[in-house]
Amino acid sequence: MCGIVGILGKDDVADRLLDGLKRLEYRGYDSAGIATVVDGAIERRRASGKLVNLGKVLAAEPLAGVTGIAHTRWATHGGPTTNNAHPHATDRVALVHNGIIENFKPLREELLARGRKLESQTDTEIVCHLVSEQIEAGLDPVEAVKVVLPRLHGAFALAILFRDHPDMLIGARLGSPLVVGYGDGETYLGSDALALAPLTQRISYLDEGDWVVLTRGGTQVYDQANNPVERAIVNSGASGQLIDKGNHRHFMAKEIYEQPIVVAQTLRAYLQRLEDKVTLPIPDFDLSVIKRVTIVACGTSYYAGMVAKYWFEQFARVAVDIDVASEFRYRAPVMEDGGLMIVISQSGETADTLAALRHAKAEGQTIAAVVNVPTSTMAREADLLLPTHAGPEIGVASTKAFTCQLAVLAALAANLAKAKGRMTPEEEKAIVAHLAEVPAALNDALGRDEAIEAMAGAVAVARDVLYLGRGTDYPLALEGALKLKEISYIHAEGYAAGEMKHGPIALIDEHVPVIVIAPSGPLFEKTVSNMQEVQARGGKVVLISDAEGIAAAGEGCIATIEMPKAHPLIAPIVYAVPVQLLAYHVAVAKGTDVDQPRNLAKSVTVE
Repeated sequence: MCGIVGILGKDDVADRLLDGLKRLEYRGYDSAGIATVVDGAIERRRASGKLVNLGKVLAAEPLAGVTGIAHTRWATHGGPTTNNAHPHATDRVALVHNGIIENFKPLREELLARGRKLESQTDTEIVCHLVSEQIEAGLDPVEAVKVVLPRLHGAFALAILFRDHPDMLIGARLGSPLVVGYGDGETYLGSDALALAPLTQRISYLDEGDWVVLTRGGTQVYDQANNPVERAIVNSGASGQLIDKGNHRHFMAKEIYEQPIVVAQTLRAYLQRLEDKVTLPIPDFDLSVIKRVTIVACGTSYYAGMVAKYWFEQFARVAVDIDVASEFRYRAPVMEDGGLMIVISQSGETADTLAALRHAKAEGQTIAAVVNVPTSTMAREADLLLPTHAGPEIGVASTKAFTCQLAVLAALAANLAKAKGRMTPEEEKAIVAHLAEVPAALNDALGRDEAIEAMAGAVAVARDVLYLGRGTDYPLALEGALKLKEISYIHAEGYAAGEMKHGPIALIDEHVPVIVIAPSGPLFEKTVSNMQEVQARGGKVVLISDAEGIAAAGEGCIATIEMPKAHPLIAPIVYAVPVQLLAYHVAVAKGTDVDQPRNLAKSVTVE
């Protein structure tokens, strides 16, 4: 996804626009740009690559102007070149865009047939020309945008600047978030509250289909039917301070180390320690009527949902379906009455997951949203908001958001079991006690960091890596492989350990490290049996287990990572730490960009 900032200001805005982009660079870092109106003309500065390159351009060619728009890009249509960087512009209009215009090809062909000259490969540029055509035909900017918006199919957030109206900005959203900020004689547009935090805490969240006109005289919001509407102004609570790495080399490392604190913060909202009870943010929300659970998510959040499936079925004895969000709607899912859909998303804006939420809602499902941004679209559209309290996560590879999601889902599973009469007060007390142990166990796991760093070189030289696990350790195997792929670019796959002999064992040789996640417990012996099948074929095994497990099966491994003893309920949360640290140290050893891996963005707001 891309990042947008717009300022209708009193003084030159370029420096503040650049500062806003720094807060949004996690959304995309393929290219960036700024446009302002200067002396009756639109001026632009753009650069490919990371935001520092745009800073150098601005230092060499400063940009004046009190009204401007800015953008940091995650490429969809067209490569990450300066020519494809936003803002796109004609002589009358400049525009930045987050999302995808799905029907851009026929619109582009129309423009070319009418003799318009296009300079980029992007879908965004065609919107700029469509608006320009309407203005050239005599319409004012408001009427021009009103004509163009219905022609655009897909998902988008737009901020538009006009040469002949330097005291106006227009924004619009459909499927991608956009907020309006209110300052002292100034107004702002942003992809999220974080971008506007140094400028204002007073913001309005635009609803789906809204568009907004910002002028010196005030702000007017219109709904998708072009009716004037009001959107509440709220206090964002976002910090005006730039988030920094502290004493860590990368944001990812900082966020891994924040997990004991943020998981504790998250659990505090779901546990009543004095009463030994689990609770929900809406205490009277009736889970007893839930007949079936559907979990939908993408990427790391999907793996959190896979762990939750084990918990819900084991503790509450409620059947659970789980889907990758991008596939959910396309299999014509059967949604039974009395069903609960749980959507899981760090940002609360993931396009595929949001589309699944709306499909399920139309089918009469109750919606619960596990999100890290309580003001996000999913949070606002859900019946039950289940916030994580991870704080801003800047590293593209999700770490603390994942463990906080697991904490929330464990608490929800216990609440569902209690509501279904499947959990006695004594069992609830035990669940609370185990969950309360998680922060200390995470701290203990982090104490293995140096040992993991020391053995990371043995994995860093590999071209292929396999991860194995059983039960709730299987989703962790998938998550470990994903983390390694994301930031080290090593090909990695996760498998249920019992599936090795059904095909993947053919890949095993002395060049393929195999990471085995196997805490001692009921599934340990079966997992170790699969591990020994790997070793018998020359495979190089790294065993992640507790002291008991390593004593029983560590012989013959190229490395072992000892974890604290953890109850099976909390083991997936605790064992997330070593797979995160292993991926991190392998990526550092390979010299890759850990926080901003190639081709990825923090959250995906396009399908």
